Amino acid sequence: MPLTTQINSDLKDAMKSGDKVRLETLRSIRAAILDFEKSGVDREMMPDDELKILNSAAKKRKDAIDIYEKNGRQEAADKERMELDIIMGYLPKQLTENEIRDIIKDIIISLNATQPGDLGKVMGSAMKQLKGRADGNVIQSVAKSLLGAA
Repeated sequence: MPLTTQINSDLKDAMKSGDKVRLETLRSIRAAILDFEKSGVDREMMPDDELKILNSAAKKRKDAIDIYEKNGRQEAADKERMELDIIMGYLPKQLTENEIRDIIKDIIISLNATQPGDLGKVMGSAMKQLKGRADGNVIQSVAKSLLGAA
């Protein structure tokens, strides 16, 4: 089911149930979808576009959580965390750090990467292969540690 259809259906359910946090979160995702559709791109929304929208929304929530926690605003951080959980429900299952490590090891072997200077090659391949299934910061951290660049 396309993301737009899923969001619209879930939006109706959230309205009926009175779940305010879910309703706000779904409205923000729907707004991002509408922005994409009005952006002048002359094509249908592809799964990659859906992933970009969802990852962007998740990143915004993660950044907000960090900022709120640093400033001692736990209630606001908790609300952002609830929104993040809702968004994560629409993203593919996220890989564990060990799963990421195994995939990056295979990439390093296939690219014959042996030194910290090869990080760019490894990251390019890893980001394509792990798109939407892992956080970029975790991928970079694992790749650096495996290449000895940490």
